[in-house]
Amino acid sequence: MSQRGQGMAADISEQPGVFAQLLSSERAGAIAEVAAEVARRRPRNVLFVARGTSDHAALYGAYLSEIRLGLPVASASPSAITLYGARPDFTDTLVIGVSQSGGSPDLTGVLEVARERGGLTLAVTNNPESPLVRAAELSIDVAAGHERAVAATKSYTAELLALLVLVEGVRAGDGRLPAEERAALDKLPQLAEDTLRDTAADDLAQRYRFASRLVTTGRGYAYPTARETALKLMETSYLPALSFSGADLLHGPLAMTDPDVPVLAVVGDGPGGRAMRDVVDRLARERRADVVTVGATDVPGASGRLAVPGVDERYGPLLDILPLQRLASPWPWPAARTQTPPAA
Repeated sequence: MSQRGQGMAADISEQPGVFAQLLSSERAGAIAEVAAEVARRRPRNVLFVARGTSDHAALYGAYLSEIRLGLPVASASPSAITLYGARPDFTDTLVIGVSQSGGSPDLTGVLEVARERGGLTLAVTNNPESPLVRAAELSIDVAAGHERAVAATKSYTAELLALLVLVEGVRAGDGRLPAEERAALDKLPQLAEDTLRDTAADDLAQRYRFASRLVTTGRGYAYPTARETALKLMETSYLPALSFSGADLLHGPLAMTDPDVPVLAVVGDGPGGRAMRDVVDRLARERRADVVTVGATDVPGASGRLAVPGVDERYGPLLDILPLQRLASPWPWPAARTQTPPAA
């Protein structure tokens, strides 16, 4: 049996343990200290800088920051600083660099300039000894442990959870999560383990094995999941995959969908999920597209569903991505089991 993809499958299976470790009193306490300092400094804007998979985590952080903190958010253009020598004024701006390795010179360059130019800089990374951490004033270690596969999985969801705990801590004012929020988050490791036990993604992989291209879509908190899914399918299966916001898909890109172009639609609870139901209906009714949804309930018009637990819409990205990672993994999943990650 080929060993291709075995490392990725192992990384995926460790995510329940990664969640539990990041929510431990030690790790959550460290994030709370950073959140309290951010709240004390009262930034008026947030700027994220990231690449690849971590950019999708940053997009999730952007939704959280705008919705939960009421702060305007932007994504940095690293080349403006590292190639063109721009030196913007970062006064009153929280600049967050998100990176698995923390080794990107572009990201480090942005944080160095931002710190020099009055910004409050924060590194969110899986490598606490990285150049990104050294460049930043504050840092958060997502503590996912060594990632075996090139295609990042457990470090991605660890970044999501770290950003969620950070933003909710800032919102609380003193960095500490309200008891109700903490109780809900404590259920995530078991919910993740339950989600990974479902084998529906394996069956869907067989169904899509001859697809020549694929579309992913979602709205709101689910949009980063759609983008990350497309990247994973391209990285692992070399399958051309295009990702669109559900709102954008209903414009010109709708014309590219048809019965031969599968669509993966992330349809959770809350405003984003409700908005996606019309998208699924139009894909099925007007384009007769083969739509499979990811969510807790069936959606009219969809031909199938990858089931995930029903949770607060903010938590959805931590669970929705799990069956989609499994779909993208080349390792034969029935032989894989959930595991506890190595100590960070």
